[in-house]
Amino acid sequence: MIASFLRPLAGMLLLFLVAGLPAHAQLDAGSLGTGPGSGGSASSSESGEFFNQETINAGLGELPDWVDRSTPQGTMESFRAAAEAEDWQAAAHLLNLGDYSDEEQAAGGPLLARSLASVIDRKVLIDWHDLPDRPDGIDFSASGSDPASSARRSIRIWVLSMDKRSVPILLNRVKPENGNAVWLFSKTTVANVPRLAELYGPSRIEQRLPGTLRERAFWGLRWWEVLALPILAGAAAIAGFATSHVIQAISRRTGRRILQDVIKASRWPAIIAVVTFVISTITANLFVFSGQVDVFLQPLTVLGYTIAIMLLLVNGIDRILDRIVSFDNETLSASGPEFEYRRSVATRLAAFRRAAIVIVVVVAAGIVLSSANVFRSVGFTLLASAGALTIILGFAARNVLSNIMASLQISLNQSARIGDRLLFKGYMVVVERINFTYVQLRVWSGERLIVPVTEFTSEVYENWTLKNSDMVRPVMIRLSHSANIEKLRDAYNHILDEGCDTEDWEIGPKEDRGVHVAGHDIFGQEVMFKVPTTDPSTSWVISCTVRERLLKAAAKMQEEGETVFPEANPAEAA
Repeated sequence: MIASFLRPLAGMLLLFLVAGLPAHAQLDAGSLGTGPGSGGSASSSESGEFFNQETINAGLGELPDWVDRSTPQGTMESFRAAAEAEDWQAAAHLLNLGDYSDEEQAAGGPLLARSLASVIDRKVLIDWHDLPDRPDGIDFSASGSDPASSARRSIRIWVLSMDKRSVPILLNRVKPENGNAVWLFSKTTVANVPRLAELYGPSRIEQRLPGTLRERAFWGLRWWEVLALPILAGAAAIAGFATSHVIQAISRRTGRRILQDVIKASRWPAIIAVVTFVISTITANLFVFSGQVDVFLQPLTVLGYTIAIMLLLVNGIDRILDRIVSFDNETLSASGPEFEYRRSVATRLAAFRRAAIVIVVVVAAGIVLSSANVFRSVGFTLLASAGALTIILGFAARNVLSNIMASLQISLNQSARIGDRLLFKGYMVVVERINFTYVQLRVWSGERLIVPVTEFTSEVYENWTLKNSDMVRPVMIRLSHSANIEKLRDAYNHILDEGCDTEDWEIGPKEDRGVHVAGHDIFGQEVMFKVPTTDPSTSWVISCTVRERLLKAAAKMQEEGETVFPEANPAEAA
């Protein structure tokens, strides 16, 4: 059941994710106010916009010659170089310490720089493409940029969660009274550094590890991360297996039907939620991984919780619908006004279920988009902003989307309902399921036909149970020109009456009966015996039985000397 809707909606979910991607992760001048910690009042000059400030880090002493603060890219490169050299005094010059006194700047500036470097290393994946190498911060990579209006005073590097709110890592352009404007980490970012370092800095376990394990290994990872990743995967797998066994044990000991339904509906959501909880707990408290790893773990954690909730809602809807109406095909395919209503209700509820799944998936996509920057992190922003990836995915998912819309169309117009009996491409079938991408049909002999929804809706088919289940089955027999039709008509009525009396045939009213000469040729006449029935599930068998008994009556008349069947050899008939 889970796979039946996850597979067809995978392309749709990914399409929503990419279509909703932010085109740029930067903040322009108009999106930032001049509130507390922003650096003062904003002014404009020939070189662009900036924050006015009396002095810049006067308590830190002379600025090293190699430190470049003139552009956003220069500031980030200088900060990274200082962090790699562990020159925290130089790194402090890249922080806006305007809210601290000169003494506090000298004593605390290097410590704040070190803490910020640790946070950036572990939680931030810098997109160097989004960092302009211009003093005015103009981004010429954005299509249609107007240099006169695109100068910026703030650029957002990343967004982190802190105390149930999102806080940005910002670079601000600050101009002292007697000097040129420079790019620094904003006052707000500096003020949040202690709390961010507490949340995302090295854990106690990491601090106690030998120095060798804390050294760099490859791909920017430390050796302890290389060893911790398999441990994390193993712990998550063990937690998932343990949860599954516990739920199965509880299910075996539960005798009440409603409790079993609740357990079945919550099994997979519980497994996914527990696995996600183990991963998030370990990464938040035991192992704080670097940005290269965290950029994937963070959105996967959000995605895990979202999928768990999504499955719980969908499974809950399934159980509730099962309580409201039976989806058993044997019951729904029976004849009668009450079953006609049940088929309509079952089909509408199935459509409601599919619509609910689509809504849940769209909401889940929005939650993932608002909570994680995975696509921006791994470099999809440029492709997404150009629309190329959206077009490619839309083209790839066109069949899935068209099938989904077609399945909803069938459910709404009620042209084929669950339990209806159809004649589809020469097959006598019963509609078992109307899924997102295919319709499952049960052939009378027991085989199943799996037909794409779009193909099913484009074909012409007979619905034997739509509105009225009464139907007339024609039995065609070729007789000679001199055959006694009246005598066969008596035999025909006797066969139908006897079937109603002794075999409980569900035969329609007598006014629907009839024997007609439907055609003739040189070989004889073609006679149609109409067999009215009220139950499509037995009409074919009844018509076959009537044909058999009519042939038996005609053969008896032939034995008595009457000419019944045409006298023609196979060569002439050919």
